[in-house]
Amino acid sequence: MSRLNLDDFSDLIERPDSGVRRDAEERRERLTVPSGALGRLDELGEWLSAAQGTVPVTPIEHPRVILFAGDHGVAELGVSARPAGSAHTLVRAVLDGAGPVSVLARRLGAPVRIVDAGLDCDPELLPEDVVRHRVRRGSGRIDVEDALTVEEAEAAVRLGMRIADEEADSGTDLVVLGDLSVGGTTAAATLIAALCGTDASVVTGRGGATIDDLAWMRKCAAIRDALRRARPVLGDQLELLAAVGGADLAATTGFLLQCAVRRMPVILDGVVSSACALVAQRAAFRAPDWWLAGQLSGEPAQSKALDRMALNPLLDHGVTVGEGTGALLALPLVQAAAALAAELPERAETEGDRAED
Repeated sequence: MSRLNLDDFSDLIERPDSGVRRDAEERRERLTVPSGALGRLDELGEWLSAAQGTVPVTPIEHPRVILFAGDHGVAELGVSARPAGSAHTLVRAVLDGAGPVSVLARRLGAPVRIVDAGLDCDPELLPEDVVRHRVRRGSGRIDVEDALTVEEAEAAVRLGMRIADEEADSGTDLVVLGDLSVGGTTAAATLIAALCGTDASVVTGRGGATIDDLAWMRKCAAIRDALRRARPVLGDQLELLAAVGGADLAATTGFLLQCAVRRMPVILDGVVSSACALVAQRAAFRAPDWWLAGQLSGEPAQSKALDRMALNPLLDHGVTVGEGTGALLALPLVQAAAALAAELPERAETEGDRAED
């Protein structure tokens, strides 16, 4: 099998149908509710119409939460409030229905799927359908070594692509994307700093489980050292993911790219999914047209990534817990926009309207 070239996605990904969007905008002008009265919901409805290629838009009936899981060796440095190698406990909490995303998903009727791309635990601790995709056990310490080999990075990207195809083929009409990781925000901040050309201190945040000042300084130093390793491979997205990403981040990147190929809309969650989206944008500049930023998490690196991709977050409630929770909170807003665009009646045609015709 020849090596995967992420730049090939640039030719495979098209933008949502602009002609359909114009038709959706024209239909919006004919609705009984005055134009502009629904605020950003109008824009969301028109975006969904273009993504689906239909007017009126089809209501969102089969959303799905997809969480890529992995451990990062850099967590050994004490850059996270959670112990290194403990991401499997986050996975178990979600599976047991005890995680915030589990509670919201039950309430909203959105099934949750967890994909183990690189957890550092015995496979027997988790169900087979979670661990069967694992690329490797944990990712390397990115401040001093590569997170993955290039071959492992390619395998992880292809894993994400397969998951996207499975979801598209099964009828999923909107993805809520998140992560379950320990040390993932450090790798994500490194990717964003490298791609945006900024220093470590500009992108270093406090993580999902807030860290103290000493841990923040350790995290900043780790990102600084990882950046030195990232800059020489900026021209190759696969090598970049291998150097300073991780199995879960590489899989998420492949997932996002293939979702755009399959014309399947995605709601991004926090800094990890935003970092992967930024890598994907580097490979295919049209890809961000298929994504929504669900929330602003407060991580400085996420803000830089969203600004670079021109994505305006739907919510800003200070949710830092991760797990796709913030993105899932945005799901009802997107569903509301689709329902309103699909079901609001058009106003009766008047004699003045007929005269204009």
